[in-house]
Amino acid sequence: MSAVKKPAKIALAVAVAALLPALTAAPASAVPNDDKPGTQGQPGKPTGPGKAGKTRKDPDPPPAAMSTVGGAQLGQPGTQVKLGAGAPVLPMDLTGRSWIVADAENGQVLASHNAHWRLPPASTLKMLFADTVLPKFPKTDVHTVTTADLEGMGEGSSVVPIHANLPYTVHDLWLGVFLRSGNDAVHALAAMNGGVPKTVQDMQAHADDLQALDTHVVSPDGYDAPGQVSSAYDLTLFARSGLQKQDFREYCSTASAKFPGAEGKNNERDYFEIQNTNRLLTGENGLSPYKGIAGVKNGNTTNAGSTFTGVAERDGRVLLVTVMNPDSSEGQAVYKEAARLLDWGFAAAGKVTPVGELVPPKSAAPSGAPQGSQPSASGAQDTAKAAVTTKKGPGSGGIGTALAIAGGVLVVVAAGVFLLNRRWPLPELVRRKR
Repeated sequence: MSAVKKPAKIALAVAVAALLPALTAAPASAVPNDDKPGTQGQPGKPTGPGKAGKTRKDPDPPPAAMSTVGGAQLGQPGTQVKLGAGAPVLPMDLTGRSWIVADAENGQVLASHNAHWRLPPASTLKMLFADTVLPKFPKTDVHTVTTADLEGMGEGSSVVPIHANLPYTVHDLWLGVFLRSGNDAVHALAAMNGGVPKTVQDMQAHADDLQALDTHVVSPDGYDAPGQVSSAYDLTLFARSGLQKQDFREYCSTASAKFPGAEGKNNERDYFEIQNTNRLLTGENGLSPYKGIAGVKNGNTTNAGSTFTGVAERDGRVLLVTVMNPDSSEGQAVYKEAARLLDWGFAAAGKVTPVGELVPPKSAAPSGAPQGSQPSASGAQDTAKAAVTTKKGPGSGGIGTALAIAGGVLVVVAAGVFLLNRRWPLPELVRRKR
């Protein structure tokens, strides 16, 4: 059994999936994407009085028309933002081919850039894998990994590593997925789920239910594959859905953990430390941890370049940000651009007109009700009363203080519809030890 450092287990209570109109459009067919890192995208002009700062110019521009799930403006190429009085302009040096900043609680999209551009997702697709498969197996279940489980991984795949013919708990395997982005851990869990083809089918069905219509799944681990695409909008939907699950929240916010290795003397397992590769969570490589960060997932492949989705809280507001394939000579650009967008989002919240919204899953609609209808939610606030307290834990794994929500669950589910009738602010989840 792996031993997770206690303060790294952070309960991120995100009140996700408000009932929002489901504005859908038929997605374009999935086709192989030949984008290479280093190519640059044609910027669009921002709406409103703000500017997007320095943006990339690219001989391969985004499509002139994209999906309009979440709102018509999100289907337009270029930067979309509507600044009001006192709103800060967007940060300089945003070079991501696609990005989005959204309120995790009410689903409002504060700003975006080519939000529905279908691009290779890299390991950020593991968020969809986790959201799909994680609920199926108790974390205490044990799986003995076979050689066949580890076959079919792409050349140069990131690995934990995992050894064939040795047992691992489901908990161990998920730590390998979230912290080390281990494709070997993904394939072991996929084997438990009936194999890679079935897992891909399950992931696609779940993406369709989430209305993530830009996404075409080919491999469960996000490894480059012809036709495998997603979008900043869809990746944000995956994060928002996953964050409803306690285990997902804990794994994606775990900074470091002990992982079982090969057998040592007397057939005893050796343990080694693995660290989360999300540098806004752990710092490292010239970056400091982002205050209030609590996950979610990063990725990098040849075709996708660097990708990242993160969630953070500040002053009771929770934001999600996704950045795909920045073209910048700046080191750790995907994290730095994500941090700038988070800073902007926290400063701009309440001062901008949303340009769209994160839609709820299709399965959230009540039986027989038209999509996008809003049932009455009178009295739901009274139903959702619970006290939120915090507790401090000792520092470890680069994380000094982890505050957890100890109150009751505040998400109200009525007739299968996600309702958001009040705010559920988060505590400051992660602070660097001083």
